[in-house]
This record gives sequence, C-alpha cells and structure tokens, in this order.
Amino acid sequence: MSAPADAEPTEADRRRWARYLVEERAEGLVYQKLADRRSGEERQILQSLADAERRHEQHWLDLLGSEPSRLPSAGLRSRLLGWMAGHFGWIFVLVLAQSAEARSPYDTESYATPAMRADEKIHYEVVRGLAARGRRRLSGSFRAAVFGANDGLVSNLALVLGIGATGVSSSFVLFSGIAGLLAGALSMGAGEFVSVRSQRELLASTEANEDAALSAGDLDIDENELALVYRARGMDQAEALARSRRIIAAAQEGVRRSATGPIRAHAPSNDHELIGSDWTAALSSFLLFSSGAIVPVLPWIFGLQGLTAILVALLLVGVALLATGAAVGILSGGPPLRRALRQLAIGFGAAAITYALGLVFGVGAV
Repeated sequence: MSAPADAEPTEADRRRWARYLVEERAEGLVYQKLADRRSGEERQILQSLADAERRHEQHWLDLLGSEPSRLPSAGLRSRLLGWMAGHFGWIFVLVLAQSAEARSPYDTESYATPAMRADEKIHYEVVRGLAARGRRRLSGSFRAAVFGANDGLVSNLALVLGIGATGVSSSFVLFSGIAGLLAGALSMGAGEFVSVRSQRELLASTEANEDAALSAGDLDIDENELALVYRARGMDQAEALARSRRIIAAAQEGVRRSATGPIRAHAPSNDHELIGSDWTAALSSFLLFSSGAIVPVLPWIFGLQGLTAILVALLLVGVALLATGAAVGILSGGPPLRRALRQLAIGFGAAAITYALGLVFGVGAV
C-alpha cells in the first residue's frame, strides 16, 4: 500500500502519525538499552535494530513537519519494556519484544513505506533469533532452576499440609517442613548433577575426532576406508569419497592439518552448551528447591498455627506457583496465564490429596 497521492492529511492522520512516532521512539530506546548491555555481535545486531527504529521515527517526523508540541504517551507495553530493558535480563525482554514485533500496524497503514513494512517483519525474525540464542544458553540451568523451585513448592506444601491435617503440634509441622526442605534439596542437587554429568559424558564418547585423517598420507587415494568415516557421520557416498580424496591428496603433498582446527563433516556441536554445566545445574537445583520449599513453611516459622497457617501457606505458594508458571510461559513463548494456572492446579491438586489423607488418618496414626 502507498500513501494517497493528492489527499490532504486529516487531523486523525496526524494524531496517528504522532502515536507511531512515540512508539518507534520507545522501541528504539529498548533496543538501545539492550545493546548497551551486550558486546560483540549481539551488540551490533541490537544497535542496528535501534538505528532502524530511529529511521522509522524520522519518517513520521518528516510527515508531521516537525516535533509536535504535545505528543501522546507511549503504550503501556512499550513503557514497560523500556523499564525492563534497564532492570531485567535481556533474554526476558527480548521474548516480550518478539511478541510486540509480531503485531505491526504498518501492514494496513497507507502512509508507511514498503521498506518499513518489510523492516518490521525482519525485526521479528531477528528478535526471535536472538531470543532463541539466549534460550539455548539458558536452557540447562533454567530447566534445573524452574523444576527445582516448582518441586520445592509442591512437595513441601503437600508435606506440611498432610502433616498439619493430622492434628499434630505446630512444632512437629515445622520440623517436618525443614526436614523435607533439606532432604529434597540434597536429593535434587545430587540427582541433577548425576543426570547432567552423565549426559555430558555420553556426548563426549560420541563426538567425532580426526584421528583417521592423521594417517591419510599412507592411504591409497583410490581405494581407502577414510570415506567410510564420513559416511558414518552422515555424508552420502559421493560426497564422502570426494572429501577423503581431497584429504589424502593434501596429506601426500606434505600438507599437515592443524590439530587445533580439524575439518568436520558438520558444524561443531553445541550440545554441551545446551545441556549446561553439571555443577551449575546441581547448585541451581539445590538453591531453587530450597527457596521453593521454604515458602510453605513460612507461616509456621512465624508462629502461625492450625487453619490460619494452612491458609497462609496456600496463599503464598499459590502466588509463587503462578509466578513460576508465568515465567516459563513467557520464556518459552507460550501463553503465560495458561502456564500459570496449570502450575497452580498441579500444586494445589497434590496438596489437596495429602491434606485429605491427613484428615483420614488423624492424630492417632502419628
């Protein structure tokens, strides 16, 4: 679409341009703040996005003729992103910015240029790529952190409510909660360490090496098994044979490959980066399980008893479950409210079962 050739802009047009102007200015500020906190390639990409938003801003300024004396406020989402860009992790902000970039008003705006409409579509893909890169870095430790916190919340809530429903003393409920916290945190930390360490060792045992190529100079250039190495790595027969012949020819001519830079059949694997560090995962699980498991115990720590303590515990854990569920939804690109409600339903469901069992058995069974 293009702007009307002869139509005189209306006051409604000018108000709309002013709104676009402040939104572009706000979005440019978000990317600029994120760029200032990064380095290397990521900084350059974010800086380019900020520059593009300034070009869009200038387009609306040119149409308006000058800076209006009064401008509307930027939308709540843009203002919130601007604040978060200076205070929160950049991955979290990028995930929200990705959602914002997906809804461009320029597709139906006659005064927007085709380049601007194309820019907005490209921006969405760029932000999505940056967010995906950040998620890959975060996935190992974040997985352990979220699962640890959620397990702590749910398991210890179920424990203290089940124990509390039997009618035992508040000190016994408190002791049970602290014991559950320590036992669960140690178990989670140890289990996560073993799990991640095992995954890394399995990957290390299956990584390709170039030992076969070191003997390439002694192979027959026409009849050799080096091609089988590359076929085992996924190449087709013709490509594997062509590569093996190049390596053998180079070796026989006296060219020796550097041990620090082997040529691989595929790009270097980043599976280790995706899995994360075993110690980081274990520590995250321990600390996050503890931080989650302490929440249901807080009412008894502060001296509350009986039904009052149970209701306060349910309130505190409910808020925490909603927060962790929403965070998972935002970072995974899913609907935050749905994830939050799912977490709440699972946690309260487990607590309801143990509380009912506590009521059935009563104090006499303790």
